[in-house]
Amino acid sequence: MTRWLKPVLFVAFLLPLGWLAWRGLQGGLGANPVETIIHETGIWTLRLLLLTLLVTPLRRITGWNELVRLRRLVGLFSFFYATLHLAAYVWLDQGLVLKWMVEDIIERPYITLGFGVYLMLLPLAATSSKAMMRRLGRRWKQLHRLVYLCAFGGVLHFLWQIKADAREPLVYLLILCLLMLARLPKPLLSRIGKRWRRSFSLS
Repeated sequence: MTRWLKPVLFVAFLLPLGWLAWRGLQGGLGANPVETIIHETGIWTLRLLLLTLLVTPLRRITGWNELVRLRRLVGLFSFFYATLHLAAYVWLDQGLVLKWMVEDIIERPYITLGFGVYLMLLPLAATSSKAMMRRLGRRWKQLHRLVYLCAFGGVLHFLWQIKADAREPLVYLLILCLLMLARLPKPLLSRIGKRWRRSFSLS
C-alpha cells in the first residue's frame, strides 16, 4: 500500500503551498500578505511534525508496520515547510538585513526559539536516508530523538507569539501531550489507566 500511498501523500503535502500561492496570485492573503505566508508555512511545519510523531502510535494500534516507511516523507515535508517559514521571515519580513534580525532575536524570545528548532531539524533532515541510518547505527535513534524537542519547541514558538487568543496553540500542545503519552509502554499505560479509574470511582 505504501507504493501508491507515498505519491498520494506527496501531492497532498504540496496542496497547502499551492493553495497559498493561488491566494497570493488572487490577492487573497489579507491586509498583511507577508504575515499570512509566515503563519501558514509555520502552521504546516507544526502539523506535519505532529503527524510524524503520530506514526508510531498509529502503527501500534493498527499493527501496520509499513507506516514507518511513510515517516521519512512526512518529516522531510515538515522540514520543507520550516525552510519556507524561515525564508519568508528572513527575506520577506526582514529584507535579508542582518542587523534587523539580530535585534528581533534579542527583543522577541520566540524568534530565538524558532531559530533553535530549525537548527535541530537540520541534522534530522540531513540524516534521514537509509544510508545514514546504517552509517550512524545506534546513534541515529539517539539523534532523531531531537524530534520531540523540535515538536515542543514548535508549539512554544507558536504559543509565545500569540498575544490574545491562545486556543489554537493550546490545542496543538494538547495533541502533542497525547502523542507523547501514547508512546509510553503498554504496561505503564495500563497502570496509569487503573489509577485514573480508581480516582474517578473514589470521587
